[in-house]
Formats: sequence, C-alpha cells, structure tokens
Amino acid sequence: MATILMMGAFDTKGLEYAFLRGELLVRGHQVLAVDTGVVSEGNHFPVDVRAEEVAQMGGSTLEALRAAGDRGSAMKVMSAGAALCAKKLYDQGRFAGIVGMGGSGGSSVVTAAMRALPVGVPKVCISTVASGDTSAYVGAKDVVLVPSIVDVAGVNRISRVIFSRAAGAICGMVERDPTPAADEAPIVVASMFGNTTECVNACAAQLGDQGYEVLVFHATGTGGRTMESLISEGLVDGVLDITTTEWADEICGGVFSAGSTRLDAASAHGVPQLVVPGCIDMANFGGMDTVPQRYKDAERLFYEWNPAVTLMRTNAEENAQMGRVFAEKANVSTGPVAFLLPLEGVSILDGDGELFCDREADAAFFHALKAHLRSDIPVYEVELNINDPAFSARAVELLLGLMSEGA
Repeated sequence: MATILMMGAFDTKGLEYAFLRGELLVRGHQVLAVDTGVVSEGNHFPVDVRAEEVAQMGGSTLEALRAAGDRGSAMKVMSAGAALCAKKLYDQGRFAGIVGMGGSGGSSVVTAAMRALPVGVPKVCISTVASGDTSAYVGAKDVVLVPSIVDVAGVNRISRVIFSRAAGAICGMVERDPTPAADEAPIVVASMFGNTTECVNACAAQLGDQGYEVLVFHATGTGGRTMESLISEGLVDGVLDITTTEWADEICGGVFSAGSTRLDAASAHGVPQLVVPGCIDMANFGGMDTVPQRYKDAERLFYEWNPAVTLMRTNAEENAQMGRVFAEKANVSTGPVAFLLPLEGVSILDGDGELFCDREADAAFFHALKAHLRSDIPVYEVELNINDPAFSARAVELLLGLMSEGA
C-alpha cells in the first residue's frame, strides 16, 4: 500500500476528484489530498492541505486572490504554491506518486507541482490539453499526460473510464519500484545532434569501455533542458557537452532553444564539464516558409536539412555573442571545466569545403570565448573536425581528466 498525492481544484472539480479518490482507495492505496481551488472550499471529501496554505506558500492569500478577481494571477500564485507544497511533502516522505486533472488552468497548477519533483517519481495528469505542444506542462520531467477526451466537467460514461484508467496507471506506477541495475556505473551526460552523431557515438563507446554509463540527449531544446535538469538533481558525474547548438537558436530565435539557462547546471553544481561549440554554426527553423523574413531579406545562407527543418548558417556577430555567453557561463563554475575547440569545423556542414564552412565566423566565437574566459579555465584547440575520431578520443581524455580532478 502506498500514499498517492492527489492535487487539484477541489471546488470546481470536486465531484470528479471524489470519483478519482474512490478509484485510488478501492485499489488499496491511501490518498493525500491537496486543494488548489481558489473559488471556494472543497467539501466533497477530507482534505489534508487546504488551498489557503497553498496560496500562502505561493506568496499570497485566498482572500487577496478572490478580491483581485484576476484568474491569471491566481494561477501563478497557486502554481508556485503547489510546486513548493509538493516538494515539501515529498521531501518529508509523505507520498510515492502524484495525480491530478484539469483544463488548461488546472493542468498548469498540477503539472507545476509535478515538475518540482525528481525524475522517477510517478506523475499522472488527466488533461484537456494533452495533445499538440505540451512542453509548458511537461517541461523537462517525466509527466504523463492522459487526454481527458471530454472536458473535465462531470463524471459521465466517457470520463469515468478515463479517470479509472488514469487511477490504474498511477497505482501501477507506485506499486513497484524499478529494479536497480546490478552494477550502478557512474553517469556521463552528452549532447548530440545529427551533425555530431559520429563524434558522440565514438565518445560514448570509449566511455562505456571505461566503465561509464553515457546518457545522450538530442539538442533540440527539450533535450538540453532535460540534461540540465538531471545535472541539477545530482544524478550526473560528468558532462560531455559536445553539442551546444541550442544557444544558436536562443540567439537567433530558432525552434530548438533550450532557454537562457542552458550551460548553467554543471557550473552551479560543480559537476566536471567539457564544453565543445558543436553545431553553433547553425540555427534551426521549420520549413523554409517559417524562417523569419528578416533573415531572408539579409540573404543569409540556408540549408534544408529535411522538409521540416531548415538550417541557417550563423554569422560572425552571432558567434562572437555565443563566445561571450559561454565564457560567462563557465566563469561562475564551482567545479572543473574546460573547452575543446575543433578548428576544422564544428559540424559536418562546417567541414572544409562544405556549405557552412566559414572559418571567420568560427574564429569570432573562439576569440570572444578566450577574451572573456576566466584565466584559469583551459581552452584546448585541435586542427580537427568535430567528427574526426581523433577529436572524440581527445574529448574523452580531457573529460576523464576533469572528472579525476573533481573526484
């Protein structure tokens, strides 16, 4: 028997949550009920944490939220409070998994709490928005979204099936912990793109031979954010950040940005990291029709990687900006950090004679990085393309040295 945290607006969705609670109890589990409703008090079943307490954790009061009558502000407060409440209860060992439901607003509050929990904690949300772009709800965590099919408005012949199946899902998740590996190897995370696959695969094979487990993340925004999240949670022993292209998208407005906090986690938590400017020669857009007109007017260099992805060659100014950003991120590092620069191309397309080959633009990054970097952070330069086997070997050698230094 486990305890499941059931969180949501028990005022407007009280009947629905009462049904969900019954499904959890009939399966033999206990329920820890946390109310996030602002309109009124939920009274359909016993509540363990009242909405007033959640509001206070979010920096306000229910009285103030009701008086303001601003639904958007109320959702922000309750989301912040829900996240702090869930984290506090989890740290106290009060529950094994979390479940909730709602429309766009209710889902935003419930999933804010779920995103505050570590990867591996069971998380199920029944939602009307469980389709399309759900990145705002899932973030970089393992949140399971169950499409509600009909609105979360009453218990009917459709919703009772969905609620019951979702209850079964969260119960199944908490009933058995994953079997741990017989021999837990230290973890190295690595970032990869199609243009650096050969390099990262070679690095992963070499690190595997050395007894490390390598987790590879595709540098498409979500991948970078997820990698940063795992580093922040203390699950990582070393960072092989080969593919930092997400910063090109952050600067150019591309579709694969991981946000302005990319490269923060390892520096903040002292995790040994080797940083490579992999694929900073390209910003990513969708089809050609999605490329901003200002870039078309400037006659920038484009390459249609596939029908859904258009690459734009970054210029010297953008590369110099990235060099300064990378230096700023590394300068606050509390652990071992170094840079490895491939002077013959940061991607396949940047290889000698290839379409994106622009040594002046590459050099703009290299010069800006070295000009703004802390003097004690080493920068290694090699006359190789990033996908050369010798580059991979050098990257592994340097990372292992940094990890030894940080041990």
